[in-house]
Amino acid sequence: MTLQTQLVLRALLENPAKQHYGLELCELAGLPSGTIYPILARLEQVGWVDSTWEDPAVHEQAGRPRRRFYQITEDGAERARDALARAYRARKQPLPAWAARPIADGGVS
Repeated sequence: MTLQTQLVLRALLENPAKQHYGLELCELAGLPSGTIYPILARLEQVGWVDSTWEDPAVHEQAGRPRRRFYQITEDGAERARDALARAYRARKQPLPAWAARPIADGGVS
């Protein structure tokens, strides 16, 4: 798993109940859109992430392009947490707080 993918997963796991649009994830992960969108597409293909398009009326009122929102799935959160924990252990780093929070508290189980 690339470092960039890990950054995207960490951003999604910070609040797994929240839907994020792509440019918001760019800011959270500190990565450019050309890196984020292919990662999100791959994560969606394997079922770790779901996406939905914004209601057309919302973006028309706001006067901006329509947004696509991404949210980590429950299965994706579990698998991402496990994969990230392995990556942290391999680098001998302590696990971040989101790794242990239950879903009810906005984290992962």
